Amino acid sequence: MAMSVNVSSSSSSGIINSRFGVSLEPKVSQIGWLRLLDRVHVAPVSLNLSGKRSSSVKPLNAEPKTKDSMIPLAATMVAEIAEEVEVVEIEDFEELAKKLENASPLEIMDKALEKYGNDIAIAFSGAEDVALIEYAHLTGRPFRVFSLDTGRLNPETYRFFDAVEKHYGIRIEYMFPDSVEVQGLVRSKGLFSFYEDGHQECCRVRKVRPLRRALKGLKAWITGQRKDQSPGTRSEIPVVQVDPVFEGLDGGVGSLVKWNPVANVEGNDVWNFLRTMDVPVNTLHAAGYISIGCEPCTKAVLPGQHEREGRWWWEDAKAKECGLHKGNVKENSDDAKVNGESKSAVADIFKSENLVTLSRQGIENLMKLENRKEPWIVVLYAPWCPFCQAMEASYDELADKLAGSGIKVAKFRADGDQKEFAKQELQLGSFPTILVFPKNSSRPIKYPSEKRDVESLTSFLNLVR
Repeated sequence: MAMSVNVSSSSSSGIINSRFGVSLEPKVSQIGWLRLLDRVHVAPVSLNLSGKRSSSVKPLNAEPKTKDSMIPLAATMVAEIAEEVEVVEIEDFEELAKKLENASPLEIMDKALEKYGNDIAIAFSGAEDVALIEYAHLTGRPFRVFSLDTGRLNPETYRFFDAVEKHYGIRIEYMFPDSVEVQGLVRSKGLFSFYEDGHQECCRVRKVRPLRRALKGLKAWITGQRKDQSPGTRSEIPVVQVDPVFEGLDGGVGSLVKWNPVANVEGNDVWNFLRTMDVPVNTLHAAGYISIGCEPCTKAVLPGQHEREGRWWWEDAKAKECGLHKGNVKENSDDAKVNGESKSAVADIFKSENLVTLSRQGIENLMKLENRKEPWIVVLYAPWCPFCQAMEASYDELADKLAGSGIKVAKFRADGDQKEFAKQELQLGSFPTILVFPKNSSRPIKYPSEKRDVESLTSFLNLVR
């Protein structure tokens, strides 16, 4: 059961024992340090209990005349303090998520803002999650918005930030990376090291750590995560949850709550909402950008491609997360589950009768042939990969079109136990990878484009066959 709670308590024995040299327990320090001297004074403090402020503890003053009065006095103090400690019901966020599962984004947003007030903020990336700001605006409640300025965003994104501020009459709270950390990374590894060793280190410096600082001042945050954004990593996002990674204002595990009002909304519906409400949108969307991040790591997607394929396109599909939502990412192992099923149990793709299924032995034999009788085109794939799924229809059509033409069309499943082999021997970088084995060449040629329609694949074949 996921829950968030921060309750301080003390026992009378702990306070009494402090009179005789026994240290108070750590929890007692949250209430106040009690010393039984000639004059006892307890200053009023506020207690944070599950996001609610209780009434201040009343000052206690006493002047014991004899040592014999110490123990009765301590007991009286404990009793009075105990009266001030509110018994708080623990929030069950799994149960709350179930209750809100079929609620509209507007209802979820209203609930979040009502519950946390000024201690919650919307995380705005400069993409289509402007819908979150519109929903917050529609509730009529005050709301806060923050964004991470990595220093490498597109000019269009910065102009979009300005348009949003003017449209809603708000000020976005920008968080910036630590200049010393950025300087160290760039000086030691260069401006574009992420193309060689992955984006995680750069994202950690420019995004994750600034986000961590922002969230330390909040009790909850609101994100634009949707289940359909990345079926392999985000398909089980609840509408509300205890954040499994970051800490909030009160500190410690369970001190931050994460709200995902559009978790169950499809991308097309988000865009229909934005058009209907006539709100500002990033002009990059009109150029084919859907998921927008830093300029060097984001590009437009082609028709039929998944929206996340435009992010960190040089990496494996499973790595397309920056770390902001690490707690919602499923296992990265090849035995992880997709939509509740083991990856090995996910239905296979590319099912044309004119398509050859290659085993490990089969593709090794194909690699050894120096004088092939006919050229081959082979896709290295994983059936759970959304980018492979997006090209299924075109690749099956290609197999049917080339049937009897003297060109073999094949597939090789390169995940699981075959992944390391494929990376070392078959140039696998990410799924899908398409190879052409020419007729009179021992080495395969890697298809360099992300245009995976029938016409583009056929043109490439004609060039290299």
